[in-house]
Amino acid sequence: MVSAVPLVKQPVPQPVGEQRVVLRSLTWQGYLAVRQSLSSDRNTRLTYSEGTLEITMPLEIHEFSAWLIGRFIYILASELGMEIKTMGSTTLDRQVLNRSSEPDAAYYIQNQPLVAGRDVDLDQDPPPDLIVEVDITHTDIDKLRLYAAMGVPEFWRYNGEIWRVYQLQDSVYEELKRSPTFPQVPQAKLYEFLAVARMSEMKADRELREWLRSL
Repeated sequence: MVSAVPLVKQPVPQPVGEQRVVLRSLTWQGYLAVRQSLSSDRNTRLTYSEGTLEITMPLEIHEFSAWLIGRFIYILASELGMEIKTMGSTTLDRQVLNRSSEPDAAYYIQNQPLVAGRDVDLDQDPPPDLIVEVDITHTDIDKLRLYAAMGVPEFWRYNGEIWRVYQLQDSVYEELKRSPTFPQVPQAKLYEFLAVARMSEMKADRELREWLRSL
């Protein structure tokens, strides 16, 4: 009888978190024309950087991860007595830099008092204090270079398995083991939160709040 076991171990397929379309050699005006041609209720995110436009269509695992990381941040800010202004995927246009982004999440925390109660104007206001991106599949945009150019102080990136935290120092991101905004929270807490939330979001919420209250 011929064995059904493959001679070479097959790799486990990676989850597909996003579908992407990339357009190159676009001017700023060309980017704006593409954006304006899309439906106002589109479920896509646009990232434009120096002539390259990436249109991302997030799938379930992307949206699930992004929402939970946002929930994680909201709970931390709430339980630690911090203010927060949630920008969500608001379009962050910086024509002067030839860049624009619609991140998975953006927040004002340290600078919340400067923008509280009104719309943000990036030509006058500082960039968000913290931006989150979930990139499970390959992206053609160098997100570290993009957000460093925008002057975003802290950048979180999650690829479906690994959470990386970056802090802007001398116009370049340095990877850290803990968030400078939430230094009391070890990286293991996000992994634990995500793992519990896959089975019960309410349980993950309760357990994280209980842990924070015990600090």
